[in-house]
Formats: sequence, C-alpha cells, structure tokens
Amino acid sequence: MFTGIVETIGVVNSIDGNTISIEAEKFSHRLSIGGSVSVKGACLTITSFENGQFTVDVVDETRRKTNLGDLKINSNVNLELPVPVTGSFDGHIVQGHIDNTVQVMSILEESDSQIITFKTDPLDAKYLVKKGFVALDGVSLTIVDCHAESFSIALIPHTSKFTTLGELIVGDSINLELDLFAKYAEKFLNS
Repeated sequence: MFTGIVETIGVVNSIDGNTISIEAEKFSHRLSIGGSVSVKGACLTITSFENGQFTVDVVDETRRKTNLGDLKINSNVNLELPVPVTGSFDGHIVQGHIDNTVQVMSILEESDSQIITFKTDPLDAKYLVKKGFVALDGVSLTIVDCHAESFSIALIPHTSKFTTLGELIVGDSINLELDLFAKYAEKFLNS
C-alpha cells in the first residue's frame, strides 16, 4: 500500500521490451527483489537492482490501463516505496492499481497554484466527488471540482516542484487511480 506522497523522481535509463530500468539513487538502499514500487502510480515488482537503479517488468495489462507504454529513455517518473507497517501515513490509501488514464484539458495559472482540469470517462467520473481524493501518476490530490466528464485539482508549488505533475501540458495523458472505498460502496449498494 502507498500514500500518494512521492518520495523521489526517477529517470528511465533503458527500455528492453517489457523491462524498464529506472535510476533512483535516493532510495536504492531500501529496494529488494520481489518488492513493490509505485512508478507513475502503478504498483510494479522490482526484478533487479544495482548501482542506484532498478528494473521492473510492464506487462500487457499494465500497458492497456496506464501510460507506462509511452515512457522513453530519460523520462521522469514519480516513485514511492510501500508504507511499512510502522511508517507514517500522510496521504491517502493508494493501491497502485491504475483504473484508467485521463487527459489534461486545461491549466489555469493562479497566484499561488495551478488549477488543472482533466477529461475523464463518465464511468470513472461517478467515483469522483468534490473534496474527495484521487491519485494522478501516483500523487495523492484533493479534487477541487468534478463534472460528468471532467474534474480539476489544485497543484500547489511544492507538489509542482517535487513531482512530475509540474511538467504537465495540455494534452498530456496521466494515470488515474480512483478511491477504492467508493468502488466498494457501489458494489455493496448494488448487491
């Protein structure tokens, strides 16, 4: 389980078929083969690590649901390791199970932040509520507003600087993880 509080930005070093190598010097000493890591919000398994970098495999199902198939050499990626049982839980409950991708519709500059609006599938929009949460490329964020086919978040300067969300431009596609509890509530109400 993750919190959506990005620990560092990694850099893609190589892509060989389904295997991606990522440089992550900051927390390479905490990695273990078979362990989990959130890469752009997707929970992946570490298959090897050495010299400040690690590898993961991105299978077809992950490519269908995420934007990881769009990665290139030198792409920046948000990284987070799972929360240990004794760790601090600062963000939201994030599983690393991407539901879909969403597209940046607009970026409105404000004096102290950016309001970013995303186009979303109406089937996903039903799980979004104003002041609820969403994870975008692994970043836990509060929803400012939502409609039938869009929602917006406020990107504060700290998040802009220390995650890849500060690099977004209109038209970009990013990973969306919806609130797990909203999906469970729907299932219980419909059964």
